[in-house]
Amino acid sequence: MTLIKKQRYRFSEAPIWNIQRKYYEKEGTKAWNNDQVPQYITSNPMIATSYAEMIFGFLQDRANKEYSSEPVMIVELGAGAGRLAFHVLSELCQLRDYAGTTLPSFRYIMTDLAINNVLAWREHPALQSFIAEGLLDFARFDAVHDTVLNLVVSGATIGEGDLKQPLILVANYFFDSIPQELLYISDGRIYEADVFVEYPEHHDSLKPSELLEQISLHYEYRRAPEYEQKTYPYRDVIAIYQEQLEDSHILFPLAGITCLERLNRLSPSAGFLLITADKGDHLLDTWKFAEPPELILHGSFSLTANYHAIQHVFERKGAMALFPPHNYKNLNVGCILNLDKPMNYFNTRLAYRRCIKRFGPDEFFSLKIWVDRNLDNMGLQQILSFWRLGGYDAEFFIQSTKRISSLLPDASDEEKQDILRGIQLMWSSYYVMEQRYDLALDAGLLLFEMAMYEDSKRFLEISIHQEEGEIISTVFYCLVICCFELDLDEDALRYLRNLLELEPDHEEALALLNNFEVD
Repeated sequence: MTLIKKQRYRFSEAPIWNIQRKYYEKEGTKAWNNDQVPQYITSNPMIATSYAEMIFGFLQDRANKEYSSEPVMIVELGAGAGRLAFHVLSELCQLRDYAGTTLPSFRYIMTDLAINNVLAWREHPALQSFIAEGLLDFARFDAVHDTVLNLVVSGATIGEGDLKQPLILVANYFFDSIPQELLYISDGRIYEADVFVEYPEHHDSLKPSELLEQISLHYEYRRAPEYEQKTYPYRDVIAIYQEQLEDSHILFPLAGITCLERLNRLSPSAGFLLITADKGDHLLDTWKFAEPPELILHGSFSLTANYHAIQHVFERKGAMALFPPHNYKNLNVGCILNLDKPMNYFNTRLAYRRCIKRFGPDEFFSLKIWVDRNLDNMGLQQILSFWRLGGYDAEFFIQSTKRISSLLPDASDEEKQDILRGIQLMWSSYYVMEQRYDLALDAGLLLFEMAMYEDSKRFLEISIHQEEGEIISTVFYCLVICCFELDLDEDALRYLRNLLELEPDHEEALALLNNFEVD
């Protein structure tokens, strides 16, 4: 492969960021097919429940204060496939209804750079009930430039000073994917690490994901005294890096910080609550002797988020930052209360302690990795316990059905009832992604094995209506048996004929048809 050397760029202005934008604009919600861009770790029901608990705690705290009839706006930055928003809203509504207490109203606003994503959410079947209830709206939002939110459903525009309630900001895998400055600290001086981008030959014909895989980055340092001036707005945190770091590369989140500041202007007197999860470090020691960054490729790319800088900047403004006291393995979950008297938001802080600090999404994902490797040796109670811990997640059920099936001969009636209940709860909170999977088929077949014919029939019929043209004969055969067991003879005959159209020589079906005609 021949490489063509291009010009020198500031890191935050390098072409890689435009390639990233083009990738998401081109792929839309297909970017998450086959987990090309990871979504499970930051979008599963367990992390969504943790977020809903913190948001509910915040609403409780606001209920103890004087507030207007204006709803609390929950703005998700980079909502991607939309799965996190769906699970958060589902759980938040359940908490609201279960508590039965007076709370401020709320509205969730999903945002993204790619307009194709916004249009896809607007039509997604799982989101329609939230739209109808006035709980959900959408906006295209460019985190680097935009200053207002233009809402798609209501047609309203939220601009500077329009809100009296604090904003709630949700930012998962967000700060690691927007432009960052790359600084280098040596001998107490600040340098910018400029980047040379080398392209493959004929790069104009490559897709964005292919181009990112083939480009090469090289760094050269340039003195940047402007960061050392007292007039630099984030001089305090830069001074810490000068004093305490040596031979260290720092990804400085200027775009992320200024994005938060612009959003803060929507509600300047009330502030914001930020709930965020990322591959991001809030401890200064992590940045000591840090090497130049490498692009983490997954269709698009991501880098490490600098939570230390974000935390320091907003703490200087009076905010309170909550991060786990222990080191994270896969996902660092933080909460920044950029609010007046943040200590008074005790329900929010208690929810963070309960749902993140004590045991949170990072610990859950570490367990999930172990479970994936050991599923074939797990017992039914262990599988059911983990499924329950994960909020009856569909992805875990899909990968577990074979193992559950193998354990059914020894399962108790109580365990079978727990499986049925889990399937019902899972189905009620299932969010269909761009890449569809026939979850109803798996559920129906497993219920058939447990002789739960009425429930099996329901899910198998959902499957055949969703997957017309791709129905396997086994589905019709199971439906025939279900209908016979439920004394639904006409339905059984109809499904027998469907089965024989697919497989005319099916011996069991022919025998059943013969018995049916004799009777």
